[in-house]
Amino acid sequence: MDDRDMEYKNKKRPELLIPASSLEVLKTAVVFGADAVYIGGEAFGLRAKAKNFSKEDMKAGIDFAHEHGVRVHVTVNILAHNDDLDGVREYLYELREMGPDALIIADPAIFELAKEICPEIDRHISTQANNTNYGTYQFWWRLGAKRVVSARELSLKEIKEIRERIPRDMEIESFIHGAMCISYSGRCLLSNYFTGRDANQGACTHPCRWKYSIVEETRPGEYMPVYENERGTFIFNSKDLCMIEHIPEMIDAGIDSFKIEGRMKTALYVATVARTYRKAIDDYLEDPEKYRVNMPWYLDQISNCTYRQFTTGFYFGKPDETSQIYDNNTYVKEYTYLGIIGDEREGMYRIEQRNKFSVGELIEIMKPDGRNIEVTIQKIVDEEGTEQESAPHPKQVLYVDLGCKADRYDILRRAEP
Repeated sequence: MDDRDMEYKNKKRPELLIPASSLEVLKTAVVFGADAVYIGGEAFGLRAKAKNFSKEDMKAGIDFAHEHGVRVHVTVNILAHNDDLDGVREYLYELREMGPDALIIADPAIFELAKEICPEIDRHISTQANNTNYGTYQFWWRLGAKRVVSARELSLKEIKEIRERIPRDMEIESFIHGAMCISYSGRCLLSNYFTGRDANQGACTHPCRWKYSIVEETRPGEYMPVYENERGTFIFNSKDLCMIEHIPEMIDAGIDSFKIEGRMKTALYVATVARTYRKAIDDYLEDPEKYRVNMPWYLDQISNCTYRQFTTGFYFGKPDETSQIYDNNTYVKEYTYLGIIGDEREGMYRIEQRNKFSVGELIEIMKPDGRNIEVTIQKIVDEEGTEQESAPHPKQVLYVDLGCKADRYDILRRAEP
């Protein structure tokens, strides 16, 4: 182990922060390795199209996470209009009773309300607040923020300088994996302009993923394609961030929390990224050589969920066009999510079906410890005990015989040809 490795090893263990769109996904994140999860309620968060949490599910999720030693951060990160503030105030009183560990906030008015209503809950400043310099961090610290989420446009060199110029107890949170936004730290106006749905109010329609042509002013209706390749042009569409190969540099920069993007993702996605980054972080802190040796496994596993092509974003300087812009709007999909293992009944396991599968089909049990166990579906019965050859109905509750033992919260998935 060289001196550089020893220096990394002595640094603070980073938090692995995982997104959750529902109570089911929150439990998956907790079981598959999260140190903390971040979630949104039914209002005042920037993922209005996500399933999000009812009050009952949020309370249950906070309790479940705390029972497992995992923290919960709740998004209240819209940019509020006048009509929002009374509702935000009421919502903050509700959150005070539920007891999450932190609130993620972008708007100064909401920050002040949180400071007044629930000062015992940590306040984190969202990436939406465009946090690009140490002066901004110092400003929020003086106002009472515990943590600031760095803008995606920062390099690791810039983050390291911020770390050197802010109080030791102040935390830096930075994205380590997931979708990138074409607009500055997520401050996008395209959706509101095109569709009337405001990204800064949580209703983004993702126009950055659309295919575009040019229309000349005097020739309306004549669409002239702009070709990047034979598929057309996707001029706003970024690749996905993936820093699995650069955990040492992330730790060296002084980042306290590694954030995974994806509050609209499935349990399979969350399990995959949580498990992979959990093992990579733990391996590196145990022994940098173990991290290097296991890199092929991390790279293989991280590609087992839906993703776009990968990039390191801005971390090593401003990216060029080939390293940042994606030439189509489709995802790579190597596995299909089938369900999560629930209660056992007479050697069969309860699941809520998410995609079709059949008796005799070869699938995998994905376990939190890193194992993927191939099994063949032996038998499928419905809640009344009636056997069926396949499971074609989404969200149908079924019991399946896997021919081997499984554990609660294991994920069932199928490899795609």
